[in-house]
Amino acid sequence: MQAPDYWNRSFSILAQALRPLGMIYAAATARRIRNGRPQSFSVPIICVGNINAGGTGKTPTVIALVQYLQNKGFTPHIVSRGFGGTIKAVTKVDPKLHNASQTGDEPLLMAAFADTWIADRRVCAVNAAIVSGADVILMDDGHQDPSVQKDLSLVVVDAKRGFGNGYCLPAGPLREPVPLGLARADAIISIGTDIDNQSFAAQHQFAIPHLRAQLSPLEMGMDWADGRYIAFAGIGHPEKFFDTLKSLGAEVIATHALDDHQPLSRSLMQRLMNDAKLNSAQLVTTEKDAVRLPPDFMGQVLALPVRLGFADTHQLDQVLSKVITAIADNRAHGPQK
Repeated sequence: MQAPDYWNRSFSILAQALRPLGMIYAAATARRIRNGRPQSFSVPIICVGNINAGGTGKTPTVIALVQYLQNKGFTPHIVSRGFGGTIKAVTKVDPKLHNASQTGDEPLLMAAFADTWIADRRVCAVNAAIVSGADVILMDDGHQDPSVQKDLSLVVVDAKRGFGNGYCLPAGPLREPVPLGLARADAIISIGTDIDNQSFAAQHQFAIPHLRAQLSPLEMGMDWADGRYIAFAGIGHPEKFFDTLKSLGAEVIATHALDDHQPLSRSLMQRLMNDAKLNSAQLVTTEKDAVRLPPDFMGQVLALPVRLGFADTHQLDQVLSKVITAIADNRAHGPQK
């Protein structure tokens, strides 16, 4: 489902009516975290989580951090619960064997960049990754999971939307109150344009480092202005993808905002394909949506890949320094935990 509009309004009668339920939700989350018994591990755990429900940019952040660590000669593995997938047991994701309905779309996408493990219980997936040779774990989501001891907790937020109306589910977009969520975080990463990041920073004062980042499309060697496109996306905020296409000069004649993680059935795709042929247009979608395409449509739909870039790489080095040191110490002297 798409986020309701009232989540981002400064005032809404419906949000006010739902606030008591949000308070109950927040109390339940706090109690679960407080009563948790986190397990520590022999390699550093970096959690890339959020306080907001829905898409904030965790997956591209994980991919960017994986590449950062790989460039330093480390062996990061990714751990995910595989949201939306049918597999619950500990499984190493293999794009040649698995599909998005089994693993979830995000793990299938991330598996192209590093060994990726899914399991209903993150603790089990972390153990499997360590046995398989990981010297650092990137945990996709899990800021509210008290079962895993994190060595570094990063909270990702959409710079344009921020923390919405500031209320917890279902009155607002928050999984827990912002002060409580940030109290367990080591840094916050806001993702958006320079203007959005500046506006977000002006509205908040953080006691932890604030890293600014931006998603940019990868160069595909094509001129987007040469064609007509029908765009569809089933991500947290599809309009961001549509705006990116238009910024590249693409003539987008129609857009289809699908629910986040929505299955791309053959009937849906055939309707979109017929619409594209009728209008002499090309179908285009996101990388995350592309992994959910039925096999016979994969060669007929363009995917626009985007990558995350940090505004201040020196600041990123500082935030990750204790993890880098821990990995180096483990290599030199053996695991310390």
